[in-house]
Amino acid sequence: MEMRAVYASCLAELMERDRHVVVLDADLAKASGTRALYERFPKQMFDCGVAEQNMASIAAGLSSYGFRPWIESFTPFASRRICDQIAISICYARRNVKIVGTDPGIAAELNGGTHMSMEDIGVLRSIPGLVIVEPADAVQLRAAMPVLDAYEGPVYLRLFRKELPDLFPADYVFDLFRADVLREGRDLSLFVSGFLTADALQAAELLAAEGISAEVVNVHTLKPLDRETVLASARKTGAVLTVENHNVIGGLHSAVLEALAREKIPACAVGVQDRFGEVGTLPYLREAMGLTVEHIVKTAREAVRLK
Repeated sequence: MEMRAVYASCLAELMERDRHVVVLDADLAKASGTRALYERFPKQMFDCGVAEQNMASIAAGLSSYGFRPWIESFTPFASRRICDQIAISICYARRNVKIVGTDPGIAAELNGGTHMSMEDIGVLRSIPGLVIVEPADAVQLRAAMPVLDAYEGPVYLRLFRKELPDLFPADYVFDLFRADVLREGRDLSLFVSGFLTADALQAAELLAAEGISAEVVNVHTLKPLDRETVLASARKTGAVLTVENHNVIGGLHSAVLEALAREKIPACAVGVQDRFGEVGTLPYLREAMGLTVEHIVKTAREAVRLK
């Protein structure tokens, strides 16, 4: 099932149970997978048109009256375009609004550089009080949705729209503030978020064949970072590699380096190297941006050599 279909299904369950759960979109219900919800919940769905700043402000107002709004748009328009509204109307005012950015980073594919948010986490991570979450598969997303809805405060959900391979068991329990160790290791800590988690696990298999034992940690919540798990893993292995579909500046790599600031542990990064996106298919963009399994394996070797 596509991630956006899981997202819409979970929203329907939340809206069915509580009429205070409402969804606002910026003329992108079809793209977000929520168009069918307009027929089922006509009084809980709002199309704000291509006016994301207004959408965010309306959501903040609805939250003030006890509603629990979810707002959705393509990631650059749900982050950098409405940064001030998120900072002031939502976070400064401590409004309970869930912000959903779809097609993060290279997932925008043929929509090109204007729709590729290589910097959304970096922009939003600096805003006080905002929780940032990026699920790695449909199982994790389904487990996360009711937890995010129950959390009293602003959340930014970075959502890959299309299908992803299942990585977690059906009985997986989502802990908002605890990262998931998917594979134990002794030579390298591989911290990864989002859709590249499957690639990180594949890279760990290849590294194992070379005698390198990589611990794979899925950091689904990028803010606040689970420092305890990050530090415990890094101290155990003595080398770190971060993998993310985001600029290496401001995202997962920066968050992990902040946690390791007082540690003498080498850290390398696989991510977008401070550049804008471009038009292309996902396989092309993976290669162009250095986000392939091969890039992960190569950079992991470099991190281990630095020990």
